[in-house]
Amino acid sequence: MGLFRTAVRREPRWAELSSGVSSSNVQGFPTRVFLNETAFASTLYLERRRAERAGKRYVLMLVDVKDVFSSEEAPTAREKITQILSEITRETDIIGWYLQDSLIGVIGTEIGSASSQEIRQVVTEKFRDAFSRALGPRKASLIFVSFHFFPEEHESGNSGNSANITLYPDLHRKAPSHRLALGIKRMMDIFGSACALILLSPAFALIALAIKLTSSGPVLFRQERIGQPGKKFRLLKFRSMRTNCDSKIHEEYVKRFISGQVASGKNDGEGQVFKLQGDPRITRVGAFLRKTSLDELPQFWNVLTGSMSLVGPRPPLEYEFKAYNVWHRRRVLEIKPGITGLWQVEGRSRTQFDDMVRLDLRYAREWTIWLDLKILLQTPAAVISGVGAH
Repeated sequence: MGLFRTAVRREPRWAELSSGVSSSNVQGFPTRVFLNETAFASTLYLERRRAERAGKRYVLMLVDVKDVFSSEEAPTAREKITQILSEITRETDIIGWYLQDSLIGVIGTEIGSASSQEIRQVVTEKFRDAFSRALGPRKASLIFVSFHFFPEEHESGNSGNSANITLYPDLHRKAPSHRLALGIKRMMDIFGSACALILLSPAFALIALAIKLTSSGPVLFRQERIGQPGKKFRLLKFRSMRTNCDSKIHEEYVKRFISGQVASGKNDGEGQVFKLQGDPRITRVGAFLRKTSLDELPQFWNVLTGSMSLVGPRPPLEYEFKAYNVWHRRRVLEIKPGITGLWQVEGRSRTQFDDMVRLDLRYAREWTIWLDLKILLQTPAAVISGVGAH
């Protein structure tokens, strides 16, 4: 029991970072592990998933050492820097290569309620002092430290309308076979969207004429959406609403729907939907276009230009993205948004939002070219039935 008391130490607060003890300094504990690039990326992925479930914050600190390592004394500098990081970080922090021989990553877990600004100031000062003592002021000035907080909305100055892809290295480090499959998917998108734009051009002309004859305003409606990975783009639709409409009515509905405040069950005989039913802003022609999903035909241009795919999750509005829970955001990070998807063919607008997101994540997890082909073949029947489309 006495030995246990000796081994257990109070975890240092971020304000006390300089007094943190490396596990190599505690008798009986194993030497601190410095992870390679692959292991660090896997650990960062697991930490992100843990934080999503537990709702706890962490910070990823990236120490840029490429300028120091480019000198003749690189081996000595590498040894000193890794030793410094082991000494001034806590035992529970994770250290390894984020990018081999260029960026060292430090995952700071259990950061509590300390503000992002406070953590930046304290850690930057501790790192600068430690590097200056070990390497000298000149070499220490070549080292840069950046901070990336998860969830991103806790980061100062982040409006919540984009994602920090630095926290998701697993999303852009794909196996060669997966990159090949994505290349085939892109070729399918180009061929399919080009054919659709050509073959459906008569329908485009008729819809444009109907919109012009029944309401004033432009034929096309351009709306800012969030794509992969959290990047904004202009989505095209045939205009189905009157011009100069206030979006607040839909914005409030979306927020309540995402948070589960909209009562489930039947609503006007159609069930709970993501799109607001009985929307007074919609024109008569617009109601038909929405019911048949014809308002979405211009999105084939978005597919052709690369901001969307034929198959994928629907791209959210900016205010929708801001209202997401942390795990909801994976639907726009893990795969490119599309015109149709599992939600459209299996759930349509009858599905509650959490279930919609689970369908999108299932698609991202199980995605293959054959799954895309299956969804594309099922989409016409879903559109013709009009179930859940508003």
